[in-house]
Amino acid sequence: MVDRIRFMKRPASGKTAQAKTRRASGKGEEELAALAWGIAHPARVAILRILLERGECVCGAIVDSMPLAQATVSQHLKVLRDTGWIEGEIDGPRVCYCPTAGAMARFKQLLQGLESGERR
Repeated sequence: MVDRIRFMKRPASGKTAQAKTRRASGKGEEELAALAWGIAHPARVAILRILLERGECVCGAIVDSMPLAQATVSQHLKVLRDTGWIEGEIDGPRVCYCPTAGAMARFKQLLQGLESGERR
């Protein structure tokens, strides 16, 4: 499983890729793919779990909770933020992260639409 995750590719970006994606799928599919990419790595799932349990957390506390380097945790936080799972607020020299309200509910809604064949 870990080897498989390591070789997964990030969703295509750029104008050409976005134009192809728009032609091939709707907004719901793009949103589902982005949210799924956000939690496509076990470390990001662990970070999201920490934030859901605590409500909010500064980056340093997340790093202390994980067996990963600070730079690695920061990269995962960036992916989670860019895909809409978390929000970050600058508090002096620190960044305090919290789960984005409604992201989990929206992900579940999009997954249910996938299962039932609906376009949302």
